[in-house]
Amino acid sequence: MFYLFCFSSILFVNSNPKFLIVNSTKNILKITYPIILTLVAQNVINVTDTAFLGRVSEVALGASAIAGVFYLAVFMVGFGFSQGVQILIGRRNGEKNYSQIGTIFNNGLIFNGFFSIVLFVASIYGMPHLMKFLVSSDHIYVATLQYLDWRIYGYIFVFLGVIFRSLYVGITETRILTISAIITALTNIVLDYLLIFGKFGFPKMGIEGAALASVIAEAASLAYLIIHTLLYTDCEKYGIFKWVKIDFKAIAQILNISIFIMFQFFISISTWFLFFIFIERMGERQLAVTNIGRSMYILLMIPASALATTASTLVSNMIGAGHKNLVIKTINKIIRIGIISVSPMLIFAFFYPEIFAHIYTDDHSLMLASIPVIKVVSIAILFFTVSNIIISSVSGTGNTRIVFYMEVVTLFMYISYVYFTAIIHPQPVAIVWMSEFVYWTSIGGLGFWYLMKGNWRDKEI
Repeated sequence: MFYLFCFSSILFVNSNPKFLIVNSTKNILKITYPIILTLVAQNVINVTDTAFLGRVSEVALGASAIAGVFYLAVFMVGFGFSQGVQILIGRRNGEKNYSQIGTIFNNGLIFNGFFSIVLFVASIYGMPHLMKFLVSSDHIYVATLQYLDWRIYGYIFVFLGVIFRSLYVGITETRILTISAIITALTNIVLDYLLIFGKFGFPKMGIEGAALASVIAEAASLAYLIIHTLLYTDCEKYGIFKWVKIDFKAIAQILNISIFIMFQFFISISTWFLFFIFIERMGERQLAVTNIGRSMYILLMIPASALATTASTLVSNMIGAGHKNLVIKTINKIIRIGIISVSPMLIFAFFYPEIFAHIYTDDHSLMLASIPVIKVVSIAILFFTVSNIIISSVSGTGNTRIVFYMEVVTLFMYISYVYFTAIIHPQPVAIVWMSEFVYWTSIGGLGFWYLMKGNWRDKEI
């Protein structure tokens, strides 16, 4: 990927027994490159679904936006828990306390697996009533449920998968995520084509086919992670898969860190879900345009999201190793790398938005309507890059409670702006999308203040 030539040297905490701190391009790519590929795979699912459904109908395109963000909101609860697992594993790895890593990982699997089943059952019974209350268009409502009736089966696979991801990111052995990413992406692309359009004898399922393809892709990725861990990871060293008994103390320790991340992620994505609900009330065309903008936005996020994950685990490892004095310097370097890495795509998307719009639709009028949103998104990604690295670094210090408070304050301002521009005084969709500037400027500013003035140096986990 062309992003990679932009990465310069960064302070990297190696996971070898000597725990050297090396200012090396090679080492930062070693940890960041597989994370990028993982995010690419996740976004291949998003882009492929959106691109194919854009050629089914505007209703399917719009409904997949609401359904996709609903699924994402639920998924982020499990992902939030996995972030607590990642932070603790990173800290124990930095301390060279390897035997405790397995305890954290094993109990993380148990908790997230059980939690996924609870959320699956809750979604089956509560989802139709929630959508009926929120969605105004009958066509969008029906299509949304058609997608989610299949998609929610992915909870169990993705909730377990993120615990494996936390293990390998936490011990900074992220190469395994490369193959996992490729499996996810290829499986989804092939099955999307076969199941959405009914090719080579497969049933023509439309929006339901997109959901089923995503579930199978997530299951295939999880299967690979399990097999690889059993065959190639030193399970004895880390104590992985030693099922003696459920350690409620370990789960409580994870929750002590992750509970606020879980709440933070859930209310953040739930607020974004409300963003799409407000847009849906503006019309089916506006919702279709917004889904194109969403897919484009998430695609542009890839390098910065990978760097934010890297920042979180490096901060956690460095604090565990007693190198707190190097944290701010490292964050500044990552931010500079992030700005450089997103700039080429930012510029290209802003000046040639019609090329990106054509990925998602052949409808000329829909393409033209999407261009203003794509331009706003291309600029917003710069704000996202800086602020997401900052706030992920704050999480890496272990003080997730303060991040949750920052999120609450920021989301109040965000949703107020969206409600005013979409419902109270309706504006063009591109103006509503400028809410991203409100969100990332606010939370980034609060995170910067905490890193400069907060008591994170004294935080023990």
